[in-house]
Amino acid sequence: MSVTEGFAPYGEYQTWYRITGDLKSGKPPLIVVHGGPGCTHDYVDSYKDVAESGRAVIHYDQVGNGKSTHLPEKGADFWTVDFFKAELHNLIDHLGIRDAYCVLGQSWGGMLGSEFAIDRPDGLKALVIANSPAAMETWISEANRLRKALPGGVHETLLKHEQAGTTDSAEYKAATDVFNQNHVCRIVPMPPEVKHTFDQIDADPTVYHTMNGPNEFHVVGTMKDWSVVGKLHAITAPTYLVSGRHDEATQACVTPFLNEIPDVRWTVFGNSSHMPHVEERAACMAAVVAFLDEKAG
Repeated sequence: MSVTEGFAPYGEYQTWYRITGDLKSGKPPLIVVHGGPGCTHDYVDSYKDVAESGRAVIHYDQVGNGKSTHLPEKGADFWTVDFFKAELHNLIDHLGIRDAYCVLGQSWGGMLGSEFAIDRPDGLKALVIANSPAAMETWISEANRLRKALPGGVHETLLKHEQAGTTDSAEYKAATDVFNQNHVCRIVPMPPEVKHTFDQIDADPTVYHTMNGPNEFHVVGTMKDWSVVGKLHAITAPTYLVSGRHDEATQACVTPFLNEIPDVRWTVFGNSSHMPHVEERAACMAAVVAFLDEKAG
């Protein structure tokens, strides 16, 4: 199967992308939007398996991350939903696929994907929202509920360092790892491609720390009040929700998607947390392929 890489000029910046398969296969290609904000494409690399169904798969690194232009000097006013939404539009036009494409967003990528789909963009044939909340307020409250249920004083350790402003301590990181092993990726040690993404966040945490915060549950960045609740009825694209039974994006987090999007279905992967695409890779890929083949052609 062919694999090609390139860069899409986005203003004065460069968006790195990779295409697995043939854009001219006759099936609308799938664009994979990674999470974070501030992750890289590596941890969602497994979605390239969808290309085996004859549908090209496009991965990209959002500006500020991975192989795209890094901008560590930029502040909170620069890193916005609109900036990343415009980047996605730019990539679509650069690749010449405006007539027909699908979008799969994982975690923050699904949040961005929902914002993108609310605008009813030309050419969007189907949307997959994987492991995403519809409102950060719910995400934060659910994360606090989940961490309080962890054994061994994990929550108390986390709280102590958050209140003291010592979230860079080794003890805090160890407690964070316990949460991640329960609710982010239950494969221990984490798969190499997932670790690679976390390592890249550590190397340049600009976007993650600015928009999110130091980790998945201590959300103190610019996205802390984000919500699309009440707007999701505008999505006309057929939509598929992907969740894990142990997901930090809990049922409460995804319920607005189910209640408001007109054409929506939902699968919960029973042995997964936040990354069914690695925790139950074959089953997750088969489900996504079946949905896209049915709804997008």
